[in-house]
Amino acid sequence: MNIPNAKVYFDGSSYIAIAPKVGKKGKRSTPYEPLLKVTTPIEKPQEHKDKPIAETTDKDRPSSTQLMTPKELFEILYKANLSKNRKDRKQTIIDGMKEHFKTLQECIDYVNKNIQRKDHNKLAKKLRICRKVNNCLNDWNYFVTFTYDNEKHTEQSFRKKLSTCLSHLSSRKGWKYIGVWERSPEKQRLHFHGLFAIPDGTMPGEIIEVNDWDSKHHTRQITHQNTFFNERFGRSDFREIEDNYFAIRDAVKYIIKYIEKSGERIVYSKGLYSYFRSDITDDDIICQYGISDENYPCDNKYILADDFKCHDEGVYLGTVSPEVIAKLSKSN
Repeated sequence: MNIPNAKVYFDGSSYIAIAPKVGKKGKRSTPYEPLLKVTTPIEKPQEHKDKPIAETTDKDRPSSTQLMTPKELFEILYKANLSKNRKDRKQTIIDGMKEHFKTLQECIDYVNKNIQRKDHNKLAKKLRICRKVNNCLNDWNYFVTFTYDNEKHTEQSFRKKLSTCLSHLSSRKGWKYIGVWERSPEKQRLHFHGLFAIPDGTMPGEIIEVNDWDSKHHTRQITHQNTFFNERFGRSDFREIEDNYFAIRDAVKYIIKYIEKSGERIVYSKGLYSYFRSDITDDDIICQYGISDENYPCDNKYILADDFKCHDEGVYLGTVSPEVIAKLSKSN
C-alpha cells in the first residue's frame, strides 16, 4: 500500500487523501501572558426582548476591576465590536488595549497577530463544516429554522431544551444536523438555523402548510411547519432541499454567513465525521494537491481517482461508494 490508513474527504468535486504524518505529536504549550487589571462597567443580567434595549453610558454604570490576560481582553473587545467593519473594529480594539502595552506599536502588533488568528480559525471553521457536509454519509433533506414563543420559553430555556430535544432525536432516531444560533437584526430575537438529515419515518408530529406574512419581504408566503416543534417551542420552518450539491452548498453558505456575523460556534450532532479512512494504492493517486507553505503545509495531500479502490487494513472492500464508505472507519 502506498498510503496506509489515509484520511479521505470529498471537496465537492474530487476525493482528497491526507497521508498520516510521521513523527510524534507533541502537546502545544500555552504561551505565558501577564494578568492585566481591567476596569469594566458592571452589566445587569437581562434577556433580549422583542424590542432593542435602550443604551446607557458607561458613566451610568458601576465599574469593577478584573484580572484577565491580554488574549481574554482581546476576545471581549472583538466580540463586542463584531457589527463594525474590519477597519473600525481593529481601531476600537487597539484603543481599548493600548494602555496595557509599553508602546502603541506593541499593541498594534499584538492586535494584528490575534486578528490573523481569528481569520485562520474562521477559515478552519468553514473547511470543517464543508468536509462534514460533503462526507458522503448523510442525505441532507431539510433546512430548518426554530424560533421560540415568549409564552412557552425564555431565551435560556429555549436554547437548553431545543438542544436537548435535537440531541435525543440524534441518538434515538439517527438525525444528523449542522447549525448555528443567530439573532434577528432588528429585534435581536434568538433563532436556530440548521441543515438536517432526517431519515424516513423518524419525523415527530406532522408537517403542515401555513399561510403567513413575510415581514422581511413584505409579502404573503407558504411555510411548512412541524406541529411537534410548534407545540413545544413556538415556530418551526422546515424547508425541503433538493438532494444535489448546489442546493446543499447554498444552505451551508447561509449557515456560514451567520457564523461570521454573530461569532457563534457551529453546533454539530454526534457522529458527524469529517473523514473516512482507507488504504490508498499508488495507481489511484492522480497528483499532489495544493501549494504548501509554512502556514498551510499540504505536501501530504493527494487527489484520488473518482473510482479509487478502498481497503481496510489491506482487505479490499470495493470501489468508493456510499455503501463501501459506510463500512470504513471514520474520524475528525
